[in-house]
Amino acid sequence: MSKLGSLGARLHRGEISYDFVGKRKIWYGVSILITITAILGLAVRGLNMGIEFQGGAVFTTPTKMSTSVAKAEEYANEASGHQSVVQKLGNGSLRIQIAGIDTGQSDRIKQELAKDLNLDPEKLAADLVGPSWGEQIANKAWEGLAIFMILVVIYLAIAFEWRMAIAALVALIHDITITTGIYALVGFEVTPGTVIGLLTILGYSLYDTVVVFDSLKEQTKDITKQTRWTYSDIANRSINGTLVRSINTTVVALLPVAGLLFIGGGFLGAGTLNDISLSLFVGLAAGAYSSIFIATPLVADLKEREPAMKALTKRVLAKRAQAGAEEDLTEAHGAGADAGEPAVVGPRSQSAARGRGRGRTPGKRR
Repeated sequence: MSKLGSLGARLHRGEISYDFVGKRKIWYGVSILITITAILGLAVRGLNMGIEFQGGAVFTTPTKMSTSVAKAEEYANEASGHQSVVQKLGNGSLRIQIAGIDTGQSDRIKQELAKDLNLDPEKLAADLVGPSWGEQIANKAWEGLAIFMILVVIYLAIAFEWRMAIAALVALIHDITITTGIYALVGFEVTPGTVIGLLTILGYSLYDTVVVFDSLKEQTKDITKQTRWTYSDIANRSINGTLVRSINTTVVALLPVAGLLFIGGGFLGAGTLNDISLSLFVGLAAGAYSSIFIATPLVADLKEREPAMKALTKRVLAKRAQAGAEEDLTEAHGAGADAGEPAVVGPRSQSAARGRGRGRTPGKRR
């Protein structure tokens, strides 16, 4: 068995564990700091909305253009007076996006671009994109997100309980906020592909969370009938028991997405992949983080507020204190016997001594 597999088995059996729930205030603090940074990025820099949302024109040159991307971007900025986005396509042509222009401006810019690029204006394809189309996409995305959130809360409240539904909802909002904040800080363009990526990561995030919740639900059946574990203890065991599984599924999902983002978008220059790959990469990582460090500790916090759980915690702590006191007393007695002091014989020791003499045959002592 591999080292990771052996570690996973030991975590599942409870032989080793890390106190995720006990250190939840640290994770809350880290998450709040990251979330505030993301919100500040959104407020200060804002999102770089693509042409599909702002409207504008897209110009496509013929194949095998000798003009560089940087030079074409300079020409487009001078001709339009707006910030342009230039991408080199696989066939060698250039795709020039200029947002915020109308039909009249598009015709003038097309003529100037054709002149700067030494092209026949008829060979420079121009497509106009209206902002209403992007607005419809954004509205549909918000509607889909709202419906998804409502259905998630209803399902988790029925399948598990309302506290788990609230924790899962907080984790999902946490993931979306961080992902959109990263987009604002990095400055990547937001396109319909980005919206699709954001909606996709919700399923991955929810999957990891539900796996832990299912384990927690199974282990907390009849929890009040025992005095060995508190709810937080069992919640921590559930996280540790599914930790390696969560890491494996996240890494396997992140590898192809990382290939799209860093190799396809960065090394090969396929900028059209950046919009969806960044949202998937950040969202998958944030989803794995929130399922371990946010959702389950938050459930434990909410559950520990119940009167039954408070009473259970008191019983468990009282029993542990009693066991610790008995252990200390035993160690003190052992230390006294080692030092030559007379051993303290309790009722159990006396009865055992009497029992050893009952089976001896009467007669002369040796």
